[in-house]
Amino acid sequence: MMDHHQLDQRSLAFHRLVAEKIRRDPGLFSKVLPTLQRWKGAEGCRRSLPYLMEWEQLARQGMDACLTIATEDSEHAQALRQSTPFVGILTHAERFAFLKSWKIEHDAR
Repeated sequence: MMDHHQLDQRSLAFHRLVAEKIRRDPGLFSKVLPTLQRWKGAEGCRRSLPYLMEWEQLARQGMDACLTIATEDSEHAQALRQSTPFVGILTHAERFAFLKSWKIEHDAR
């Protein structure tokens, strides 16, 4: 079972992969604000609301500002990644390949 540090490192690596994909296809960034709007209106997201609001502010500043924070190795960015608006950027196959690769690489350590 992974500890909290390993989960944070996996999340950071995942977000770096997402950021690479968005930079190759900037049109994918258009999914972020609608996702945030949908979540902000959801009943179960009240505890995440401050993070969603911050993501929204970053997204409105533009792709670069948002991806910079998404891929930053800091405690604040770790907290934000707990409520990531980048769901749906990677395909199921890409996400599965990432998780499989991560597991193989880190089980070997």
